[in-house]
Parts: sequence; C-alpha cells; structure tokens
Amino acid sequence: MADVASLAGVSSQTVSRVSNGSKGVVEETRQRVLAAMKELGYRPNSAARALKAGEFRTLGVILFTLSTTGNVRTLEAITESAAKEGYAITLMPVAVPTQTGVHGAFSRLSELAVDGIIAIMEVHLLDTATISLPPHIQVVVADSDAGDRYSVVDTDQSEGARAAVQHLIDLGHDTVWHLAGPEGSFAAQRRADAWRAVLGQADRTAPPVVRGDWSAESGYRAGLLLAGEPDCTAVFAANDQMALGLLRALHESGKRVPQEVSVVGFDDIAEASSFIPPLTTVHQDFGEVGRLCVEGVLHQIRNQTAEHGTTLVPTRLVVRASSAGPPVPGPAQTK
Repeated sequence: MADVASLAGVSSQTVSRVSNGSKGVVEETRQRVLAAMKELGYRPNSAARALKAGEFRTLGVILFTLSTTGNVRTLEAITESAAKEGYAITLMPVAVPTQTGVHGAFSRLSELAVDGIIAIMEVHLLDTATISLPPHIQVVVADSDAGDRYSVVDTDQSEGARAAVQHLIDLGHDTVWHLAGPEGSFAAQRRADAWRAVLGQADRTAPPVVRGDWSAESGYRAGLLLAGEPDCTAVFAANDQMALGLLRALHESGKRVPQEVSVVGFDDIAEASSFIPPLTTVHQDFGEVGRLCVEGVLHQIRNQTAEHGTTLVPTRLVVRASSAGPPVPGPAQTK
C-alpha cells in the first residue's frame, strides 16, 4: 500500500479508501491510484481485511450430490444471490450422507473461515438429537424437517403432491399409482405422504408404492413393472427424471400416454415441455428457495442471532398433454 501511495503521490489512507470503494475521493485521484495499483500488481489482502472487519464475506454450502436437478438449481440460485450481496461460496460435498459426514463437513467449513452455512439436506439427519452443529456458525437448511432446531427453507412438498394427485382424481381415475423417491429422502417422504392422504380423503385404495432413486433409469425400471398392472391408469412420479424413464417404458410396452395411462411429474425441469407427450408436472421455484436461504443466513449473520422455523415456497401445477381421463371401455363384444 505504501508503494502504491508513493507512486500515485497520495497518502496510504487514500489508497485504502480507493481499495475499499469508499466515496470522498476525487475521480482524478482515484484513477491515479488505480493506475498505480495496476502498474505494481497490487491487490488488497482479503485475509487481513477479513480480520479487520470481522467477516470473511464467504458462505459455505453443504450438499450430498450434484446429480439431482433440485440440488443443482438450488445451488445455482444460492451462488447468484450470494454474489449480488458481495459474498463468495465455498462448496463442501458430503460423499456419504451420515451423521459423522455432516458434522465433519461443518467442522471443515468452520476451519475454512466462512460467515455462515447453507446445508442442502435431502435426508433425515438434522432432525436427530445426535447431530450437534458448531454454535458460533449461523445456519440455514434447505430440504429438511429440522425447523424446530434450525432455520429451514423448502418447497411446499405436500401442497405440490396434493395438487398432482387431486388433478388425476378429478380427471376420473379410480386410483393413482405412485413412483416414489428413495427411502430416507425428506422430499420423497412428504410427497408420498401427501399422495396417500389425498387418496384416503377421496375414499380410494392406495396401490403398493413403486420406488426409484430419482434417476430416469430407475423410472424406466419401475415403468416396466407398472405397464404390467392392468388397473394402472394414472401415475404420480415424484420427480420429472423418473417420469421420463416411465414414459419410455410405457411406450416400449405399448401403453399410450395419456390415452391409456396418465403421468404427472414433480419439478417442472426445463425439458418437461419437450417430453413426448409434454409432461404435466408440479413447478418448484428453486430460485426462490436459494434466494431465501441466502437472505436468511445473512439476516442471522448481520443480527448475530440464531433462528429456527420453516419457510415454505409455494408450488403450482402445470397441466400439459401427459394427463387425461381414464381409458373409455370399448363396446361390449357380441357373439
């Protein structure tokens, strides 16, 4: 800083004000200082500035996988929202979703000097008493049911699933089969619970759950099984990727969609309208989830207070061509 001040013919205090973007520096002087910085290759020491200001301007993000649409789009929104607030992101993947892995990730992020942490938790871990997070780090959780212990932001999973199943019931289907997400997933459980509740309220029998792992391949395998069920005229898939595999399996099995089997997904991924047929699905606002996560953790950081409770982001049903009424029986055969 002293070298820059000497070359620019100003005080070190002026260099500091220019470096911090402070007002009150004459533009001609500012340009002279910036030119001196460029000539000398000067960069402010972010670590020193963090120690002086008492903040690192960095948020940690913990998540288990980048293979799911929801996680990728939520992370993208978190990154964009953080950047607008002048914060960088440090990503900490957890290879195995265990309590030890989660605690280790929080500890490592604490060592990497972050101001707060956003945890994208699609499995039940933070709702157990055995998980103890560092008390000095502000935390917001996405996709979890730990709202009694931490601040949680999530899509209204139940609302979306209810709308999907009710849509198929209203079309006249006797019941709705469910292609569920993996066991242990909070979102999968909420969607399955809502599916079962809507059928119960409509006095319909719930068929056995067919389970996938969020991938299109697991949807394809499940679809081959469902194609062999003569009473299966409607399927609610817990995400759009599994719905894609399901559509392929039904097509290969000679089942027409929606003439013989209606399909509804969940997520409304960008490609959903390009499926054959275009997919009826539940739209999630991942951008809003990510924005609220950043807003929540920054609120805690700035007010130095830990918060808890759950904020739910609404969903909406997007009706396209993959859902219709049940197949109409043909005319009675006569001898």
